[in-house]
Amino acid sequence: MEIDIKKQVENPLLNRTEIHFDCIYQGKATPKVLEVKNRLVAQLNVDKNLLVVDIVNPSYGEGRADGYAKLYDSEEKLVQIEKQYILDKNKEPVKEEEKEEE
Repeated sequence: MEIDIKKQVENPLLNRTEIHFDCIYQGKATPKVLEVKNRLVAQLNVDKNLLVVDIVNPSYGEGRADGYAKLYDSEEKLVQIEKQYILDKNKEPVKEEEKEEE
């Protein structure tokens, strides 16, 4: 899977950078949101807790998807602005061992 960043737009009003990208995955299934997020974090060299992948929209039969992500300045702004379902789909799954400890 390759990620090609098309455009980065600063949004000072919401304290974030909006990232538009193409995700190319020829011959494979559409990547999960967390896979795309991990690849973007590595490529941009940013904190994983400040990046939210909003949309991964696949193109039928092409092996690529258009995507939209947001990189916030702080976790407080991220939690304040983003909707809960977006935050939920960007969370790492909790392992069973961690569930038992609680």
